[in-house]
Formats: sequence, structure tokens, C-alpha cells
Amino acid sequence: MADPAILSRSHPDIAGRWSELLQRLSDIAAHYPDAALASSLAAEDMVLTHAIHTGGVPLEIFTLDTGRLHAETLSMLDVIERRYGRRPTVYRPIGESVDAHVAAHGAFAFYESKELRQACCHIRKVEPLRRALSGRGAWITGQRRAQAATRGSLPQEEQDPVFGLYKFNPLAAWSEDDVWNAIRALDIPYNPLHDRGYPSIGCEPCTRAIRPGEDVRAGRWWWESSDSKECGLHAGNRGGPPEAHVVQFAARRPGGAADGKA
Repeated sequence: MADPAILSRSHPDIAGRWSELLQRLSDIAAHYPDAALASSLAAEDMVLTHAIHTGGVPLEIFTLDTGRLHAETLSMLDVIERRYGRRPTVYRPIGESVDAHVAAHGAFAFYESKELRQACCHIRKVEPLRRALSGRGAWITGQRRAQAATRGSLPQEEQDPVFGLYKFNPLAAWSEDDVWNAIRALDIPYNPLHDRGYPSIGCEPCTRAIRPGEDVRAGRWWWESSDSKECGLHAGNRGGPPEAHVVQFAARRPGGAADGKA
């Protein structure tokens, strides 16, 4: 039975969302053939990975191996390859940059200050992402508005002011329940850390399980204030209503320029 039919029977409340998701991903691929999903291998990105593969959407999937990920997270690469027959492309930080930072500040300097934590994130995440996005017209993320205060106004589509290309957040309006209902109904594989109290998963030293009643991202950089918990990959997240950041792409052609304009 096809995924839309399964959801129509088990979770009719999200069956429509699933059909919209497949259509949106297909539209993205049509307008931006070089677009790619930046997967953290977490639950939301596994939903998108499943939709891309089972929906036959010709989009690349890549991930960033920071060198400090949980073994459970890295194991998802094998899981994806076994399930879908294709392994995500992996981008890693530049070894010399990592070595220089560790030599100057220590292996756990990110606990000492926000500035040193951001420097580590830049070397291990932002720079590899910049390489992964080089030459592309658009990228796709699994961000949702309900994940954090910094994402409360997240639009489904926007012009990324940091990396200078188009950015799609197709799950922006999905709830936590929507994500997990889809995972269970469609038997989508997911990181086992989610079953151990890790709703949001980053590097191992910078992620802990959350306590009952805590925000879903409370376990990320838990020693910092909640209004600063971004690593730089999504530094463009900002306030204001989602509609204020939307740039319609339906009339755009591959390459990102609007029809009739250079």
C-alpha cells in the first residue's frame, strides 16, 4: 500500500500534509535540480529522506560528520543505505582547522564560552556546509517552528541571507506529533537516541537527554541561554511573522532568478 493510502487510513489528519510534502519536494526538484536535503539524521530529516526516496524525487541528500557525533547517529548512514539503497553524501571539517583549534583552546573549549562554542561549530559544521552548498541554487532543511524560540517564525521558503541561496523548510508547520505519527505509520527508521530522551541531537559532548517538561532543544548546549541555541547553520532564523520572510518560488526557473530577470 502506498504511503498516502496508509496515512489516510491510520492518520487522516496528516495524510493531506504528506501529499503536500511530496508535491512541495517535487516542485523544489523541478525548479532547483541541484537542490539538496541537509540531513542531521534526526527524526524530521528521516521523514524527508523517506519522502524523497519513496516518492521518487530526484534530490540529493547529504549530512555533516563533525567528528564528534554519537555512534548511534553515524549508524543511521548504514540504515539509510540498507533501507533506501543510497547512502547520503558525507561532508567533514578540514582536519588542519580542527587540529589548530584544539591545539589553541583544548578539546572541550566549547564549555568555556559561547564564542568558543560558536568557533567550534563554525569549523565543524558551518564551513563543511558552505562546501556542501557551493554551486547549488537551493537547499532543504528539516526545521520546524515548534522546535525553538529562534524558529518560531520559520517560513516554509525563504532567501537564505547567510549562504546566499534559496532555502526550503517543508516541515515548518508540522508538529512533533505529526512527525512521529508519520514515522510510526510508515515504519520510517529513526535514530535510537530519540527513544532515550534526545528529541534534538547534535554532537555528543554538546547534547544531553532532556528532563520531563523541558523544551525539546533544552539538551542542546544546555549551559547556554535558550535564546542563543543555534550552531550557525541556520543563523538567518529571525523574528517576525513567517509570511514576512516568504519568497514565492513557483514562477522561478532553475538558477534562482525570477523569470524575465537576470
